[in-house]
Amino acid sequence: VQLQASGGGLVEPGGSLTLSCAASGFTLNDYTIAWFRQAPEKGPEGVSCVTSGDGRTYYADSVKGRFTISTDNAKNTVYLQMSNLKPEDTAIYYCLADSQGVLRAPGFYTGGVWRKSWEYDYWGQGTLVTVSS
Repeated sequence: VQLQASGGGLVEPGGSLTLSCAASGFTLNDYTIAWFRQAPEKGPEGVSCVTSGDGRTYYADSVKGRFTISTDNAKNTVYLQMSNLKPEDTAIYYCLADSQGVLRAPGFYTGGVWRKSWEYDYWGQGTLVTVSS
């Protein structure tokens, strides 16, 4: 199982970026996939996830309305479209996979447990997003 995030870069406040998470060694739709980020001297923060099977999406309050997660099953890739970026969005962004996603109770997602990084089996290499003028 491998995950490779890409698409990061330097962008001005208010700008947009789209991150990609390419999966190999497994079928994306069989796993819940999440985007996390980690800013300097801070712990990992769950940003968004898309559930296995039914493709429900969840977002952290800090990005709701600005970020959109989507899946291209044909390319086995998950995307994170980010708009109206703010300096506080600066971080290394990672994609993570949860093999137990289809077994999770609804409360795992609605209660925000999906935002805990230790619930995931696999981490990909990150991509750096810097929001600065």
